[in-house]
Amino acid sequence: MRLSALLATGALAAATGLAVSTSTASAATGGVTGYATQNGGTTGGAGGQTVRATTGTAIHQALCSRASSSTPIVIQVEGTINHGNTAKVSGSSCNTAAGVIELKQISNVTIVGVGSGAVFDQLGIHIRESSNIIIQNVTVRNVKKSGSPTSNGGDAIGMESGVRNVWVDHATLEASGGESEGYDGLFDMKDNTQYVTLSYSILRNSGRGGLIGSSESDRSNGYVTFHHNLYQNIDSRAPLLRGGIAHVYNNHYKSLNESGINSRAGARAKVDNNYFEDSKDVLGTFYTSEAGYWQVSGNIFDNVTWSSRSGDNNPAGPNPTSNTSVSIPYAYTLDAANCVPGVVSQTAGANKGLKVSDGSCTPQNPDPTDPDPTDPDPDPTDPDPTDPPTGTNLSLGAGADGSSKADGTSYGNVRDGNLSTYWSPSGSTGSVSVKWGSATTVSKANIRLGSGSGTIGSYRVLNHDTGAVLASGSGSGVIGFAPTSLKKITLEITSANGTPRIAEFETYAS
Repeated sequence: MRLSALLATGALAAATGLAVSTSTASAATGGVTGYATQNGGTTGGAGGQTVRATTGTAIHQALCSRASSSTPIVIQVEGTINHGNTAKVSGSSCNTAAGVIELKQISNVTIVGVGSGAVFDQLGIHIRESSNIIIQNVTVRNVKKSGSPTSNGGDAIGMESGVRNVWVDHATLEASGGESEGYDGLFDMKDNTQYVTLSYSILRNSGRGGLIGSSESDRSNGYVTFHHNLYQNIDSRAPLLRGGIAHVYNNHYKSLNESGINSRAGARAKVDNNYFEDSKDVLGTFYTSEAGYWQVSGNIFDNVTWSSRSGDNNPAGPNPTSNTSVSIPYAYTLDAANCVPGVVSQTAGANKGLKVSDGSCTPQNPDPTDPDPTDPDPDPTDPDPTDPPTGTNLSLGAGADGSSKADGTSYGNVRDGNLSTYWSPSGSTGSVSVKWGSATTVSKANIRLGSGSGTIGSYRVLNHDTGAVLASGSGSGVIGFAPTSLKKITLEITSANGTPRIAEFETYAS
């Protein structure tokens, strides 16, 4: 092990408590990228209540105070979260545990560091049987699986058991050694975890960067994107892939001491425009006879050494070539590999102002296509959702479908121009779509409720073709978003008071 000196583990004690906040969270939730945009997209707690927490107990209290386990919530975190201030809290909308931030059997949650920063010190974040989770702008450090104190099996962030749609962004995940010092992985996914993106983050000073799949037989995980991350002073697992598909692009790898991207047990990795520096065996199948595969393009190998192929050791180099083909379902823009170290150093990690790359190696803050969520006065050139739509209602005569509907209602009622007919979900949540036979440009929707309707608590508007989230919010009325060419647009109701009656799902080009 060639690891840096121990990080300081002492920190100022954080004040206890939970406060409701009227401010907007500093989370660029509209900026989700990669596989987390698929399977309906990832919006976290968008549209829900925003609260402020300065202790782990307060984070748990916020989860347990929701109306249900799926009620959207944004939890702004400031200060140091540790064992001393993280207790179990009970409630019908949560399932928490002491000594770990437990996101278990829940959905629609954002945890975002604000103010002077959020540090989870020797205390991990555990996501289990949960979906639609965002973790942004936080530091998680020195989580141990042995010694004292222990937390989360030694993983800084760990996901397992049917987890779906997680976006971890602008995080700093770090340890102070390897397994012999009591640490495990920084970013682990296992037991059927899918549709995850890790972006603009730092993983450093650990024996193990992270894995997808806990064993050669755990192949139900996948659809994971890693981009614009810094892996530094990591012995192995950067990451380890067992089965599934991963997209690995524009990452800076520096000082991978034993191995890097370890694709095995049938895994397939698309490895684009990364910069590998001062490292060993950065890509291949290692420590197993069960091969994995890779598609490579545009990578730079700067002072990378390769071992000989023998037995269970099969590096892809010294001249890596593709042995599979991977199709990526979402749009993305590659930075040139030669500028990756520079742009990653300016954008990756917590407390970097949520800066991102614009695809030409120029940092932007937070996303040039979305209003800065900390700015109370968005760019006046952005669509104003309160402006009345103009032109033709494109939904008239279009097709419609959706999720399970209530008895006596019809999908077609949302695009017939008749306010006396409506579609309702079978319950309080569900989705309805308008669709066309050819691509149609849409920039506004108008959701009109029928007489006697319940109210929409929170919603997402999706480009059904790609899964991208076009807009999210609460209530009904006019919804504006960037002009988008699509064949199918979906209104997804994620919470409601009573059963909504969607009389019309109008769509407009402007």
